[in-house]
Amino acid sequence: MKKKLVSFVSFFLISFTLFAQSGKVIKIKDGDTIVVLDTNKNQITLRLAEVDCPESSQDFGKKAKSFTAEQVALKIVNYKVTGTDRYGRSIAKVYYDNKYLSAEIIKNGFGWHYKKFSKSDDLRKLELSARSKKIGLWSDKNCKAPWEYRNDMKVKF
Repeated sequence: MKKKLVSFVSFFLISFTLFAQSGKVIKIKDGDTIVVLDTNKNQITLRLAEVDCPESSQDFGKKAKSFTAEQVALKIVNYKVTGTDRYGRSIAKVYYDNKYLSAEIIKNGFGWHYKKFSKSDDLRKLELSARSKKIGLWSDKNCKAPWEYRNDMKVKF
């Protein structure tokens, strides 16, 4: 009985830590940015952790946004804020239907594992698998990483 109670308490604490907040997805800004309406009716912009999707003006940018919309638009999601980016957006790990959104994006070839900010071996493997199967953006041999695209855009101005 004591072991079951300890297991239940451990599960509860892990779940509570992992799913610290929840909200309804009310807008998809792009493949890796969503807006949620939290339980206090505040709109919060969430930049997805560990993934970087093509910019809207890049090839596959609109497809990445559509994929994210198909997965979470108007759904209640759980999220854990892990930091803030340079634009003031909350960086968050977002979960829905027992799935991790960043992993689903990477697995389906609509984003890069953002290795600069993530050391996840699981996400690295998902990207390698999508690349080898030429899924999504990996079907384009000339696809350019979004951070390279953004850097190129800075140079042009």
